Amino acid sequence: MLVAHTPNMISPFLLPLLLLSLSLFICTFSGTTTLLQGQSLTDDGQTLISPAKIFELGFFSPQGSSGRRYLGIYYHNIPTQSIVWIANRDNPLLDSSGILSLGANGNLSLLDRAAGNSLWSTDTSTTSNNSLSLMLLDSGRLVLQLANETIIWDSFDHPSDTFLPGMKLLFNKKTESRILFRSWRSADDPSTGNYSLGLDSSGQIFIWEGDSRPRWRSGQWDGTKFIGTTMRPLYLYGFHLTNDVDNGLIYFTYTEFNGSLIRFVLQWDGVENTSMLVMKTKQWESVWVQPVNDCEIYGKCGEFSICSQSSTPICTCLKGFEPKNGDEWGNGNWSGGCVRRTELGCEMNGSRDGEDGFFKVEGVKVPDLSDWASTVRNNEDCESYCQSNCSCKAYAYILGIGCFTWDRRIIDVYEFAEGDNINGNDLYIKLAASELGNKCKIWRIIAIVCALAIFFAVAFAVILCKYHVMLRDWWKKHRMREVSFDGLASKRAGITESSGLSGSVDEGLEANGIELPLYSFDSIATATNNFNNSNKLGEGGFGHVYKGVLPDGKDIAVKRLSRSSGQGQQEFKNEMTLIAKLQHRNLVRLLVPDKQGLLGWSKRFEIIEGVARGLVYLHQDSRLRIIHRDLKASNILLDESMNPKISDFGMARIFGNDQNHDNTERVVGTFGYMAPEYGMEGLFSVKSDVYSFGILVLEIVSGRRNNSFHRMGNSIINIVGYAWQLWNEDRAMELIDSSILETCSTRQVMRCIHVGLLCVQDRANDRPDMPSVLLMLGIAVELPLVMNVSSKPVAFALDGPVFLDVGGNVCESRLDNVVSCVAKDLELALGPIDTLIGNDGDLRWKLLVHWLLSYS
Repeated sequence: MLVAHTPNMISPFLLPLLLLSLSLFICTFSGTTTLLQGQSLTDDGQTLISPAKIFELGFFSPQGSSGRRYLGIYYHNIPTQSIVWIANRDNPLLDSSGILSLGANGNLSLLDRAAGNSLWSTDTSTTSNNSLSLMLLDSGRLVLQLANETIIWDSFDHPSDTFLPGMKLLFNKKTESRILFRSWRSADDPSTGNYSLGLDSSGQIFIWEGDSRPRWRSGQWDGTKFIGTTMRPLYLYGFHLTNDVDNGLIYFTYTEFNGSLIRFVLQWDGVENTSMLVMKTKQWESVWVQPVNDCEIYGKCGEFSICSQSSTPICTCLKGFEPKNGDEWGNGNWSGGCVRRTELGCEMNGSRDGEDGFFKVEGVKVPDLSDWASTVRNNEDCESYCQSNCSCKAYAYILGIGCFTWDRRIIDVYEFAEGDNINGNDLYIKLAASELGNKCKIWRIIAIVCALAIFFAVAFAVILCKYHVMLRDWWKKHRMREVSFDGLASKRAGITESSGLSGSVDEGLEANGIELPLYSFDSIATATNNFNNSNKLGEGGFGHVYKGVLPDGKDIAVKRLSRSSGQGQQEFKNEMTLIAKLQHRNLVRLLVPDKQGLLGWSKRFEIIEGVARGLVYLHQDSRLRIIHRDLKASNILLDESMNPKISDFGMARIFGNDQNHDNTERVVGTFGYMAPEYGMEGLFSVKSDVYSFGILVLEIVSGRRNNSFHRMGNSIINIVGYAWQLWNEDRAMELIDSSILETCSTRQVMRCIHVGLLCVQDRANDRPDMPSVLLMLGIAVELPLVMNVSSKPVAFALDGPVFLDVGGNVCESRLDNVVSCVAKDLELALGPIDTLIGNDGDLRWKLLVHWLLSYS
């Protein structure tokens, strides 16, 4: 028997009879994924559950409420009630008499059997011969579809307060309509509340009070983030903006990150809360909330003003403007905003080219109500565009979007807090010349002088072309930075320089377009007390490293290439070239720190994160894609604030933007830190550095060197094997350094151990990349399982030689697994690698610090 319910067509006298008949054919099912025509769902424990058991459709009462019953979708098997969609949010049931019915005419209805009326329906109908079904999908989407999978109704088109992956935040430019998410009225009342969230025509996400009064806005999308927020780069959450020009649609969608459950909820108090589910605890963890302070409230300070949370008061007028009502402004009522103090020159004389200029406001959330100049391609053209239009009051050029201008109000300008201003953009306010001092008054004079100077400079350059060789020599001579010391005692005699190195290095750097501050050999010798042994910090693959002090008091580390070096000029030149090109807070800028005793856990974790950020920069964010190939503890330097710096780029390789891996017949690196595929096949990639990073993390957590573990049975157990054994036996806490055991965050340390083991998996494809590692360290996402970790040291199986750093000496390993080392005293040590390691497994690693010059 097929039962249909159409509220406008059924007589009140027939409805009770119909409900009685329907109750005789209620299906006694629970936990299925589909509701078929003629079947019903009652409020006696019957539910629909998505195939992967992520979401559930059923009747519920909000926590804290009594009696009211609703039909909705919520997360399955999560202790905390997490509702994502409600059918009858404004028409609650008063008891358990509700029934959800799928009629023969294709209409899905929620009926109140006690009151005899309809509370909600899809208002759909179909004359198709295809059977109809209601399905709950793993995305949380409830669809009414025909047998041929044609969808005739979709809950994602009728959202409540929750924005889920796969949903569309949509604006229709043709009809000026949008999909809105609406808050609850209170924490325990899901009826339509006071706030709504949606998209405007410019692609900004807004929170409105009601449907029209702005409360908060995100700013435009630049391809990776919303420019008006401090959120982490949104590519981590799979955000994507689609501009369907043909249909006049613009909408946002997003996908889950790493399989983690994530949701955006518009709370009843008008706050948007983004949270991720921590699978171990089954609890939601908030990762982003907006708005969080007064300055993030839309138009807090009125027009032509700026809001700064670090200022007192938080509202100030923009330069060249004054409060519209001084008394109200002084009493803390800033809604009236500010007005221009001096009229623009172009407005007074009617010229489009008045003596007006621009004042730069740095690191702000740019105003609302902008116009986009689609033909402008750079900041200079954007300024000219605004300058030529007298009605233009301000402009901003934003990378990834283009030129914005403001012809109307300037409202909702927010100065980002310190540390968040990386998300801000520069805003240029048009002001009269008198507001800018003398800068604009002499603008034309400066332009003329600059033009003349350029003309004479070009003419002078042409005249001197025939003296090019002489001029080049003169320039080289005078750009040398000479540092003199009184009583210079050292002489070049007895201080041996590597033959031919100076010229070849200089030419190599010059060919790469790199300029470094240069020092004479005498200056370096004096700074290191003539390379005195008391100043020696250590020794590495191609020479000794000395500590020195420049005349300005700056400490430097000087690497001196040795004639007996097993590596040499190529690595030395490679290191100078790369380090000169790379600039990042966690890459060495040629400075060396002092030791500062034992490190607490918080400082160790900062070092781990700092090294991870440095590797993300090398692998992804720098203009060169760099594979370090020799990442280890002794190549991580700490500055005076104990901030980590990645050093020693002698082994590094540059990759092309579309290159994923490379191979070599000459394996170089440090025993114990080399990835299996590199040591065995000569194949290296960004995952090789990830492996070395994993070793480093385990060393920092344990406070022990990779090679400090002893022989067990017939195999040598390194830190990887030891950590893997403890992890499998649920004894990972034993790996933690005893000096930090009482003060560390157990959860954070265990996460670091987990991440470290993920990084040292045998197969390169199983290891995460560094951006994922940084995310795993930073937020509580669900971590993947560790697949396969080997406890054996890397075996070398290449036809060519393998060069290793063993105890500060350069060692060469060949097919017979015999290692020869050139030690610092030039004695030759021959023997199997086990012999070199020794019975105690100690390679006696020495600190290999870095560099030749101080570069600032």
